[in-house]
Amino acid sequence: MSIVVTGATGHLGRLVVDALLDRGVPAAGIAAVVRDKQKAAGLAALGVELRIADYSHPETLADAFEAGDRVLLVSGSEVGRRVPQHTAVISAAKAAGVAQLAYTSVLGGPDADFDLAAEHRITERLILDAGLPYTLLRNGWYTENYTENLAPVLEHGAVVANAGEGRVASAARADYAAAAAAVLTQEGHLGTAYELSGDTAWSLAEYAAEVARQSGKAIAYTNVPAETHLAILTGAGVPEAFAAILVDVDKAIERGRLARTSGDLARLIGRPTTPLAYTVAQALQRL
Repeated sequence: MSIVVTGATGHLGRLVVDALLDRGVPAAGIAAVVRDKQKAAGLAALGVELRIADYSHPETLADAFEAGDRVLLVSGSEVGRRVPQHTAVISAAKAAGVAQLAYTSVLGGPDADFDLAAEHRITERLILDAGLPYTLLRNGWYTENYTENLAPVLEHGAVVANAGEGRVASAARADYAAAAAAVLTQEGHLGTAYELSGDTAWSLAEYAAEVARQSGKAIAYTNVPAETHLAILTGAGVPEAFAAILVDVDKAIERGRLARTSGDLARLIGRPTTPLAYTVAQALQRL
């Protein structure tokens, strides 16, 4: 039996592997499902087993899982293609007889009413219908969704969005990875859905103020109409379909859909979630 992490060379997947190692799981007991063997060379050097497969090619998933494996399905990054991709993974996991399928879903699960959540809602239903032993990790927003785009904020002195006064209970990506490692290595998590988010919800005005405080630059939060934000994003080169999704997420933030603070994440990882100020500081150091 192995603990299997799909998408293991991605931002979240690699952090999950690191979190498993930190929890004392031997590298030989971890299997990384990856598309590119060369990109996963660092994992192989640690002693992690590589299983080469691609969500978009179901035939490659036949050997990705084994009976008794505990599997983390990290949701695909190709919005609009994730339902068939996830379907292929779920089918392969069921055929193999895995002991657990954990899935990185979205905060709110079936109640999440924004466009980015649609494929997650369908995937949750597919997992339930498959009858697999499951754990649903309904991840909230990653703080890095903002801090990884600090350069233009500093350049223009503005955080631009159409989120109004909505709040975001974000956490660091490593926090969510630690939660995934916890449910994959402990008993008692089967048949459970966790609403995962940061301990504190903050507004974009507060985010702008924190960036200003740490950078020493004047940074303002500029709330704009959705149509204006869409035009700004597409003008900056963001594909229109993805820009529309980002604008819709901001509308969801304004409605409070990403402000939930259940405490599930802190309980799973056994510590407070990473504060906004810490992730901002890390991002500024990297610039």
